[in-house]
Amino acid sequence: MSFAGGVTFGRDTVIIKTNNGPVSFEMEIASDYEQRKQGLMFRTELADGKGMLFDYGFPYEAAMWMKNTLIPLDMLFVRSDGKITYIHHRAVPGDLTAISAGEPVRAVIELAGGQAKAKKIKVGDYVDYKIFTNRP
Repeated sequence: MSFAGGVTFGRDTVIIKTNNGPVSFEMEIASDYEQRKQGLMFRTELADGKGMLFDYGFPYEAAMWMKNTLIPLDMLFVRSDGKITYIHHRAVPGDLTAISAGEPVRAVIELAGGQAKAKKIKVGDYVDYKIFTNRP
């Protein structure tokens, strides 16, 4: 699927294992520099059950911001083993403040603002997806 800037993203299903059971999301996958750079910028909506997974390919001190992002987002920072180590709820559209887990992560997942709480996703939950190792 292509959006502003002509960047194309693949899609895949990602499962987050919560204490209340698994939650499934249809994710766009941003796995190269141009895809990660574009991200969800200029989108005017992001439906429930949808999101974007930013795959850095290796543990990386990821820092996100909301430049040119028009909708609030929940950001889930995920270690190489799939464990969610930090959640930033409802990042403010247009805010240039860096958002980071403060430790290297393999990936960041962006969901529509409020989805992490609505789906009861918490720090310590695990993401089940092929890039993560040692999944429970």
